[in-house]
Amino acid sequence: MVGQGKARKAAGMILKMVQEGRIAGRAILFAGPPSTGKTAIAMGMSQALGTDVPFTSIAASEVFSLSMSKTEALTQAFRRSIGVRIKEETEIIEGEVVEIQIDRSLTGATKTGKLTIKTTDMETIYDLGTKMIDALSKEKVLAGDVVLIDKASGRITKLGRSFARSRDYDAMGADTKFVQCPEGELQKRREVVHTVTLHEIDVINSRTQGFLALFAGDTGEIKPELRNQINAKVGEWREEGKAEIIPGVLFIDEVHMLDIECFSFLNRALENELSPLVVMASNRGMSRIRGTKIKSPHGLPVDLLDRVLIVSTKPYTEEDIEQIIQIRCQEEDVTLSPDALDVLTSMGKQTTLRYALNLISCAQVIATKRKAEQVSVDDLRRAYTYFMDEKRSVQWMEEQQGSLVFEEMDKPQLGVGANGTSHMEED
Repeated sequence: MVGQGKARKAAGMILKMVQEGRIAGRAILFAGPPSTGKTAIAMGMSQALGTDVPFTSIAASEVFSLSMSKTEALTQAFRRSIGVRIKEETEIIEGEVVEIQIDRSLTGATKTGKLTIKTTDMETIYDLGTKMIDALSKEKVLAGDVVLIDKASGRITKLGRSFARSRDYDAMGADTKFVQCPEGELQKRREVVHTVTLHEIDVINSRTQGFLALFAGDTGEIKPELRNQINAKVGEWREEGKAEIIPGVLFIDEVHMLDIECFSFLNRALENELSPLVVMASNRGMSRIRGTKIKSPHGLPVDLLDRVLIVSTKPYTEEDIEQIIQIRCQEEDVTLSPDALDVLTSMGKQTTLRYALNLISCAQVIATKRKAEQVSVDDLRRAYTYFMDEKRSVQWMEEQQGSLVFEEMDKPQLGVGANGTSHMEED
């Protein structure tokens, strides 16, 4: 990432607190002008947290377009962001395969077999059923392989070939891995750790949905009674030491699009004991809270703003813009001439960074047409004349005042305040 030193340091501190489990139930707001890297910082946070800590990203407007109530959509997003690390003990068989005998019936329908497995201390013969025989043939297990068999699921994992059999073969693949023959008992107990989110537990336990709803994505509404039961069960597991709660991160982009009902629900949800870190992003200044006539900073109610830590992002400097453009050119496999890079940087400073980045591929198309290896200043100027930026678009609209259809703006009305003083009210 480039630039935004203060915001990135703040994000780094938040990450440290998330990893130590000290910041659950709090909220962070990234506030700054458009195209200053708010979403990019949030995505960087998700990458830094790794796969074990849940990170959910939603756009605030999604909440209104789902086929469920707004509060249910927010609750599901919250519960997707809380992980449960469940520890369980399973029985495994680990050893070196000495011999596999498979007997097929005359018709070939039924198969029976025997599997001889040994460790350095003992050797045992197991009877095989049809499923195990199929699993062994699928994994291509041969005598001399060291295998691990999960007794509960019957899954077979090939760990490698035994060192003792290394001289039995002349030709072997480069990826053949040799391992020592296991020691001690054949059957061992091993601790396995699974990480699931609270939402996944909700869906699996919801009778109307079932396990397949996780893949279909159509999970519908889940009853609060079920969630309370699951919370109680997870609480029991925590006390017994079977499970551990991992508070993750919920990122809400364009948070000013939520309405007053969602904000009051957020206030309540943040007080809940099972709550993730909520990271929000907004590019509004003083704006109306959706669903009310009240104006507030960033379009968030004052009581919610009071809870959040606000991190501001600032417009990029010229050096930062140049560096971002160079990175983007490498990604898009475009070569800019030094003069073109300077011109594009100044364009990014005068217009917007996104407009400058969009011009790169447009200018490359123009350069390819004249069979040039690199994009020159002329190609950029040509693309600049074809595509308007926001400022030139506004200027053009003012010039076209007579020919474009404009909506009539309502005139300000004079209202009277509660204390008798008159004030201006705009619609």
